[in-house]
Amino acid sequence: MPTFDHEMLREIYQQPQALSHTLGLYLDNDALKPDVAAMLAGWSIPEGEILIAASGSSRHSGLAAEILLEDLCGLAVDVEYASEYSCRGSNATADVRHPSILVLSQSGETSDTLAALREAHRRGQKTLAITNAVSSTMAEEADVSMPLAAGIEKAIPATKSFTCQLAVLYLLALYEGARLGRFNAETLALHIREIQALPARIEAQLDGWRNRMSALATKYKSANTFLYLGRGIHYAIAREGALKLKEASYVHAEGYPAGELKHGPNALVSDTVPLVVLATVDRALDASVVRYEKTLQLLRDMQTQGAKVIAIANSCDEEVAALVSDCVFVEPASEYLLPIAEVVPLQLFSYFMALAHGVDVDRPRNLSKAVVESPAGS
Repeated sequence: MPTFDHEMLREIYQQPQALSHTLGLYLDNDALKPDVAAMLAGWSIPEGEILIAASGSSRHSGLAAEILLEDLCGLAVDVEYASEYSCRGSNATADVRHPSILVLSQSGETSDTLAALREAHRRGQKTLAITNAVSSTMAEEADVSMPLAAGIEKAIPATKSFTCQLAVLYLLALYEGARLGRFNAETLALHIREIQALPARIEAQLDGWRNRMSALATKYKSANTFLYLGRGIHYAIAREGALKLKEASYVHAEGYPAGELKHGPNALVSDTVPLVVLATVDRALDASVVRYEKTLQLLRDMQTQGAKVIAIANSCDEEVAALVSDCVFVEPASEYLLPIAEVVPLQLFSYFMALAHGVDVDRPRNLSKAVVESPAGS
């Protein structure tokens, strides 16, 4: 039985159970719940436009949702920082677009995101809130609420709330796709079976990831900066991995689209600035294979350049392993579910880097679980 010296590690290990509980809110055996479908029916506008407003880790899940909702449902999605959107009220009269608004917040009380929700209501827009607190202000004020069942999260760095957000956003895409006729019954059932199997698959990999990331944190603890790279939906996870490292361990990191490395950031790459590259692939999806091949070429270039690279790759992917300094394996999954699994070893890396630097990982300095100060001060 694993032991936990910190709440962050305990909550990382609680993710399979949290995911299972969250899925139970929206799935009835192998089907979408009709009452949830009815609840969501009036939220989306006929034009199919959605604006996601969020901050921090929640914004990163929003970036993943943008890809999910566009690719699986054909919707047009924008993602904004909640702190920026809430300051644009004076321009509302000039905005001819009135998308549905999706707000994401672990606490449901984040001041900037709450301000964005209220601004949307002032404009007469439909709103949906995804929070980890069913009785939070956002959940109560939004037209529709899709709560998580992650349970109380005591550590400041978000872990289980983040993966549960990704799961609910995936389910939202299934509900929207079904409503729009984007899936036949067989395809929808396949998607549902895949996400239902995910918690057990993550649980089976946790101990291996824990041992591997502990060793890598020891190896890389002297690095000054990390650059995290991902393509498509995996860019959102690169952003989240970098944020986790910064807030948990105080080590600087930035997340970039993998194709943007050579447009400036590559100047930073050195012995003290390693890369963390998301190089997983869904071989059943042509677009995923194209992204993977481009990532392989980048890894070849980085190997020639002498860069230090940690890669997250499919189990037994020897091609990626041969091109990088260190490879961390995750079991294959579909393109849009891979992010839920591949973020977990990045969470563990942040945790062990924090220990290596002597940081109180559950309570990093200058941070709080819910940012509730006045939005005017943001």
